[in-house]
Amino acid sequence: MLRKAAIAIIMFGLVGCASNNDAQSTNEQTAIQKNPLAHQYLGNYFSHVLNRVSTIKSDKQRDYTTFAPQAEMVVTRSPSMARKYGPLYNQLEKWISAGGDPSTLANYGIEAAQMGGGDNKGNVMFTGYYSPVIELRHTPNAEFRYPVYAMPKCNGRCPSRAEIYNGALKGKGLELGYSKSMLDIFMMEVQGSGFVHYEDNDQLEYFGYNGKNGHRYVSIGRVLIDRGEVPKEKMSLKAIQEWVSTHSDAEVRELLEQNPSFVFFKPTKTLDVKGSAGIPLLANAAVAADRKYIPMGSALLAEVPELDAQGHWTGKHVLRLLLALDTGGAVKKNHLDLYHGMGKQAGTDAGHYKHFGRVWRLGLEGTATQDPWLKP
Repeated sequence: MLRKAAIAIIMFGLVGCASNNDAQSTNEQTAIQKNPLAHQYLGNYFSHVLNRVSTIKSDKQRDYTTFAPQAEMVVTRSPSMARKYGPLYNQLEKWISAGGDPSTLANYGIEAAQMGGGDNKGNVMFTGYYSPVIELRHTPNAEFRYPVYAMPKCNGRCPSRAEIYNGALKGKGLELGYSKSMLDIFMMEVQGSGFVHYEDNDQLEYFGYNGKNGHRYVSIGRVLIDRGEVPKEKMSLKAIQEWVSTHSDAEVRELLEQNPSFVFFKPTKTLDVKGSAGIPLLANAAVAADRKYIPMGSALLAEVPELDAQGHWTGKHVLRLLLALDTGGAVKKNHLDLYHGMGKQAGTDAGHYKHFGRVWRLGLEGTATQDPWLKP
């Protein structure tokens, strides 16, 4: 998220993601078959990722409160996106003011294309990502001893994670701060950016993505599964945190070193959390999507799965308007990644998020967004 390189999704980044669209589709279908809570829609069969529909019928509880502030971020920060999407956003605001009944969208000139889902029956996978907040100090002590690094100048490929942990970058003036947790830094790497709170002067900063070392990415979740440490069906961020809490620093380091890839950071001038579209993201308002089918700025009407505090599906969905403002290497075709915000609870929510809902891409007749069923 929030970087020029590919997103590392919490679930897919920890467990491992498909390397191509066919594998991604197979993974989605397998997840649907194994999780009865996910397999919600059994009716229509869709032959494409985007399928033209004349009417949307949904009896889900509606919550459009995050749409207006996120849309305002787009039109005020990006003149080009405002020209393309402003008319659609304005018309959606009128529709919301009139009650937001999805069956009346056509009355406002709004067209819809339903996403086919990983099983071609409308089940679109939702995963989650977030902005972590980790505690740092400007100078190390006995507790805060694990450095966060800025991007080094490397001759050829940069050192591997194991080499960095062994001191390859020590003394080069690249330390941005020191954490008391190797896993906290690692999880900020997985997200690609995050907030840091310097506990020695109560300063909050946002660290953006500053590059990586060029080594291949290996999923530590997959390593734990393959070693028999965590069952595949129970793998989550919480499961990894629980494993770390019961093992020594040396054992945690050995696990993290199985992933030779390493991400570097840079402090930013603002606290805005931006997606790849360059627009600040708001929780439960923005998603990462496959721009081959969902261009940046696209408006999506979605039945978003609602989870409880333990990450279990409640059996309910909430009808929301979302904007596609981010992308990622693991987000392909019928897969959306919902931004959950910042902090510990957002991380817990995102770490459990792997459920399904229906999604429609919206467009406005007579504008650049018309015919949303057409692949861009």
